[in-house]
Amino acid sequence: MKNNNTNILIAIFLVILAASARVFNASLHIPNMVPIAAIGLFSGAIIKDKRSLAFLIPLLGQFLGDVYFQLFTKIPGFYSLSGMLFNYGALVGATALGMTLKQPKPLATIGYLLGASSLFYLVSNFGYFVQGWNGYSSAGLVKTYVDAIPFYKFTLLGDMAGGIVLFGSYFMAQMMLEKKAVKANA
Repeated sequence: MKNNNTNILIAIFLVILAASARVFNASLHIPNMVPIAAIGLFSGAIIKDKRSLAFLIPLLGQFLGDVYFQLFTKIPGFYSLSGMLFNYGALVGATALGMTLKQPKPLATIGYLLGASSLFYLVSNFGYFVQGWNGYSSAGLVKTYVDAIPFYKFTLLGDMAGGIVLFGSYFMAQMMLEKKAVKANA
């Protein structure tokens, strides 16, 4: 299978995974336990040859989840414009971070997953601060980030678990395909 076709299949799988994970997580009532930043990081790291597709994947997954929530649940899928822009911007940032991952080795990948989760935490909560919920002071900014720490714990856990599964599965599949190719050529 050509690399381009493989990347398109990976992209379709990731969009479905991102939207499904958000919907499934809502039924578990565990806030932010979704590997959306990990999906962005993985997309940026693996689908480098189709940059627009790499950025579209996590955004489309997030958007489809938002549409589902808006149309089929009592959870608002579409909320404040500024909050959504910061969340979607954080996903773009995670994808861009993934594009800087030269060789996704285990230790580097874990560091990048930590970075993607932290970037999402910082950017998305700054969006919450910009909405003025805690006031527009340094104390309000600090309160915003302190209040979000429990959510960050689940974001980090979801991204770490999801990222390890994504990168691990991808490289295991890659190794199996290489072994098959070697056997076929022997």
